[in-house]
Amino acid sequence: MATQVTATTTADAQRGGSSFLRIAIALQTLTIFLQAVSAGLLLTSSYGETLHSAGARVMYGASMLYLLAAVLAWKPGGGSARPVWHASGFLVLASVQVVLGIAHVPSVHLPLGVLMFGLSVLALARR
Repeated sequence: MATQVTATTTADAQRGGSSFLRIAIALQTLTIFLQAVSAGLLLTSSYGETLHSAGARVMYGASMLYLLAAVLAWKPGGGSARPVWHASGFLVLASVQVVLGIAHVPSVHLPLGVLMFGLSVLALARR
């Protein structure tokens, strides 16, 4: 009886961690998309720079949330650590993106943003 309760509890924890992971990836994807929109506003309006700068902080926070969700989804069930590696890689890409944006290197910043959006959509589709 105790084994059955433990198995049920572990399965519930995995489902909960998996849905939190999916929400975190969706949030990250949305924030990256909004960064593309604010980049367009950066070129056409006076408030675009402020919006893009604030969005960068939110996107970085979403990447950290994705890593946290990946760790929480992995730990209870002891499953594959692959999502943790993906989330860690994404946090590295987000860090590089922030540095490139601050340094005003649009020749790398823009294509990296497109790559990050594509990878985030792919991660969302795989969940």
